[in-house]
Amino acid sequence: MKIVVLDGYTLNPGDLDWGRLESLGEVAVYDRTSRTDVQETIERIGDAEIVYTNKTPLPKEVFNACENLKFVGVLATGYDVVDIKAAAEKGIPVSNIPTYGTDAVGQFAIALLLEICHRIGHHNQAVHEGAWENNPDWCFWDYPLIELAGKTMGIIGFGRIGQTTGRIAKALGMKVIADIEHSSESGKKIATYVSLDELWAQSDVISLHCPLFPDTKGIICKKNIDKMKDGVIILNNARGPLIVEQDLADALNSGKVYAAGLDVVSTEPIKGDNPLLKAKNCMITPHISWAPKESRLRLMNIAIDNLEAFLNGSPVNVVNQ
Repeated sequence: MKIVVLDGYTLNPGDLDWGRLESLGEVAVYDRTSRTDVQETIERIGDAEIVYTNKTPLPKEVFNACENLKFVGVLATGYDVVDIKAAAEKGIPVSNIPTYGTDAVGQFAIALLLEICHRIGHHNQAVHEGAWENNPDWCFWDYPLIELAGKTMGIIGFGRIGQTTGRIAKALGMKVIADIEHSSESGKKIATYVSLDELWAQSDVISLHCPLFPDTKGIICKKNIDKMKDGVIILNNARGPLIVEQDLADALNSGKVYAAGLDVVSTEPIKGDNPLLKAKNCMITPHISWAPKESRLRLMNIAIDNLEAFLNGSPVNVVNQ
């Protein structure tokens, strides 16, 4: 059996082992495959029965050309890069990874918040550049330092990751509220459910953990920002298009929004003309919430579990049944 991994580098830049996958067949791992050259994708898949992709598109042309394909594994939760209808028409199951980085992503959301509150990176750099050594006082700080205890975090998208984030925020002494539209019994143990308008009005910090759907796209926009407290902090390590980026940049520059911590943007990699790059108090990291080694190992193992389940005749995590 031939297995092709089209873009394995982000999952495994060298600190993990493909050995378990290699035990199932002849494996070819490519670090990267063009996202625009479909012919390259077709040539690399060739007569393979199994293909894994993370962000390399698999359009209908691929399924028409690669007649030996029997299974597609997506090395991520999102599967929009795959034409799942075309795969289904060929009888090819497409399996994704529904959950693997819950703790890592929740932890990262709080890391963004703590960096905004304390600017540890900036102050560490300032000390190394001599600012403390040459300071007339025994301490200094260049940004307001913020204590979170007693403040309110509003979470939009209160599923597994949202609830994990909420538990950490609660441990820091914060009050946690969540959008009532998708309430659950587990969520009620962590947060108070409120209407979305109440969430905008009450939150000192707003953290996004919802999927990207038509009704959530652009949920952070001028109309909703206007409903928020002055000086609110906004966090997003869910999906970039949840935010209207020019509206957030304008709100940061005016001071309506004090700061933003973002691990995702609308187009990735980020484009040089993204207005958030020049906005005040905007911290942007390169989509790495998911990337601790423990989380990536879990993803790899689930991806191989998916293949083994398919080979045993009982495919799981199939998104195109």
